[in-house]
Amino acid sequence: MSTPAPRSHRRPRVPAPGAAAPRQPVDQAKVGRRAVRRRAVRRRAAGMTVTEAAAALEDARLQQHMDRDREDLADDERGPAEVAEWERITQLLAATGGVYDPETDAVVQDELAADRRAAQAEQQRLQQQQLAARADELAAHIRAGRLDRTVETRPGDEAARDFLLHRGDYHPVFDCWLAQALADRSGHYADPAARADALGSLPAAVRAHAALLTALARTGAPAADGELEFAGRLAQADPEATDALAAWLERVLAPAELAEAGEGGMR
Repeated sequence: MSTPAPRSHRRPRVPAPGAAAPRQPVDQAKVGRRAVRRRAVRRRAAGMTVTEAAAALEDARLQQHMDRDREDLADDERGPAEVAEWERITQLLAATGGVYDPETDAVVQDELAADRRAAQAEQQRLQQQQLAARADELAAHIRAGRLDRTVETRPGDEAARDFLLHRGDYHPVFDCWLAQALADRSGHYADPAARADALGSLPAAVRAHAALLTALARTGAPAADGELEFAGRLAQADPEATDALAAWLERVLAPAELAEAGEGGMR
């Protein structure tokens, strides 16, 4: 006589109370199709009374019933999405009266506001991504010792400077590069609006450095590469004094330039 196998006393595992069910992946394509159908219904419903919306709801239900057994529409969200939206609009008109206007539909306006927020968030993400890429590019030039006049500045490089500063990759040569471009009015600083913005956003030392380089350039004396490096050190040490020196040079050089211009006109 065979002995029956012992029964297991292990109980089946029961999810703990309140435990979240495993999340199902969101089908973005399906969500998008539903949104398209809802928008189509709203366009059709614009100007309808509750009676007209109720008739449209019955038509949508009938169409959904007729499509129920079609295999090619088994996964089509058009029917359910249309019926649900017609039901919502009909209930809204039954409560408010009048005719349907998407611009006064709170649900529609909330969705539009959410779309705008999502678009702004995506735009900010792309801008941050572009900023990081530009900062990486400039940092590579600094490491290679090639951040000089051959590299033109672009709009947003002031923000790239701040990005590198916060990331810990900042180097003083970045400020010298910006100051030189500002003094030369090269790169995006050829635009007066960009120069005005820079004067309001760049550190005082960078602005003073640029002002001194501009004044020194008016002397007409040639300067070899690196020969004016002292201007950056002066600006970093005392921006106010550097600004004062630049202003003094501008004032002293102005009469000489006027005299030269007069002599040139008499010749």
